[in-house]
Amino acid sequence: MKRLVVFALLCMAGLLPAQQPKVQRYTFAIELPEGGKRIQGDALVEFSTPSAVDTVVLDLDSAMRVHGVTFGCVDNFMGARFERTTHQLRVATPAQPPAVPHPPGRPVAETQCIRVHYDGEPADGLIIGTDSAGRWTAFGDNFPNRARYWLPTVDHPSQKAKVTFTVTAPRGRQVVATGALAGTAATRDGRVTTTWVEDRPIPTYAMVIAAAPLAMHDLGVTACGLAEGGGCVPQMVWTAPEQARYMPGQFARAGEIVEFYARTFGAFPYEKLAHLQTTTRYGGMENSSAIFYADRLFRRPNGVSDGLIAHETAHQWFGDAVTEREWAHAWLSEGFATFLEALWNQHARGDSSYRDEMARLRQEVISSKVAGERAVIDSVETDPNRLLNENTYQKGGWVLHMLRTQLGDSAFFTGVRRYFAEHKHGNAMTQDLQRSLEGSSGRELGWFFDQWLRRPGWAQLSTAWHWDPATKRLTLDVEQQGRFGAYRFPLAIDVEDARGGHRRLTVELDAVRAQRLVLPGEFGVAPTTLVFDPDVALLAAITARK
Repeated sequence: MKRLVVFALLCMAGLLPAQQPKVQRYTFAIELPEGGKRIQGDALVEFSTPSAVDTVVLDLDSAMRVHGVTFGCVDNFMGARFERTTHQLRVATPAQPPAVPHPPGRPVAETQCIRVHYDGEPADGLIIGTDSAGRWTAFGDNFPNRARYWLPTVDHPSQKAKVTFTVTAPRGRQVVATGALAGTAATRDGRVTTTWVEDRPIPTYAMVIAAAPLAMHDLGVTACGLAEGGGCVPQMVWTAPEQARYMPGQFARAGEIVEFYARTFGAFPYEKLAHLQTTTRYGGMENSSAIFYADRLFRRPNGVSDGLIAHETAHQWFGDAVTEREWAHAWLSEGFATFLEALWNQHARGDSSYRDEMARLRQEVISSKVAGERAVIDSVETDPNRLLNENTYQKGGWVLHMLRTQLGDSAFFTGVRRYFAEHKHGNAMTQDLQRSLEGSSGRELGWFFDQWLRRPGWAQLSTAWHWDPATKRLTLDVEQQGRFGAYRFPLAIDVEDARGGHRRLTVELDAVRAQRLVLPGEFGVAPTTLVFDPDVALLAAITARK
């Protein structure tokens, strides 16, 4: 997700109770109105549950009125007792649940289903309104835990599931959703029912629909041979009719972006990739296979930059396919997308552009209040919206940049590919990434992850140097007396001498307050200038002492 503004606080579910059911698939049937905001919903929640569980808890806002709850997946339904709270639906499990059809060898009690019949006007999550031409629209906007305002779910990133949307809407509204299009059918009353099926497990924040008078620009099949299963990635752009004439704009690069990421990290993980003009509150929202972009960006030619497209597309790998298990590790989503956006910039525009981008991001970290007060892995903050900050985005991206620099491209990208492959369509924590990179590099990295992710701030260096013409040696004094304490890191130095010659070297600095190093080799010509971190490889503020 590309953050433009941090929005109002939302209540957040903490770590899931140990005995929560594991949702396997949601099947949502949603009926949309001709006007107004009242929707009708029928949700089938397929799940497995430990035998000790006597109550299944689904997140569902009280504005959604529940008219009935039953147990049963296909037939043999039985009524269920349930209770409502402000944001939850609590369903008592029967002592003898209905039998479920199952493949041979699969335990009968492994899978159960709850069906919920409900209606109401969503207070959030499904944003219903009118566009600038007064036309009725509805767009899902679930992040971080706002699916509960219109869908009964276990609304937490650790509970990924497959999803099917069957949406009935008046004619004249195109319905687009996560997953692959399974079919459309006209109803007797002149409406149209559209079904989208996502057979990869995704987080609830990425389960969305769009229903509006949308015009489609087909980008064709892209990244052929690089989709999951070896096929191509169909891509398209959906906009309001008035903006269709501006297409494809920067979306002309969408195929190249997917191909670049797929070759670098692994096959594209979903059935298609749609790009939509929507009412999302964010600059862009990375819903799996259906990225939503803010409406205002489409109201000028090329208002959606290729950097934004790259950022949201990167989330299809990191955030959607590999999802943080706990909100405190949200940098595994936003830090990756920030870094991959810069990586795309390097691919598209060269090394200088990449360094400029990292320098800009570094300055944003150093100027950030939250980065100076809180760690990137922030287990104290209980509101995921407050994690949308410079720690999660810019500093998280910088952590990956430093890992790349210090491990080298071969070990770094091999490790990240391993991390993606091992956790694709599942969840991960920071220690999973650490293990993958340790395996690819053969290096112990606990110190690196602790100092950059589990404590606030950045390195603060004060340097001074002295050249001795008798010994022709160069001595460097480094102090780390800043408020964040001392860091361990390699420091690159470019030494320029009086004849205009340059020598590049790297010294390893320890996590101590002050140290003196004699630089390797002799300097037969007097040095005139020392440039520290010339390649923008260190998250540090560096000053020179006289």
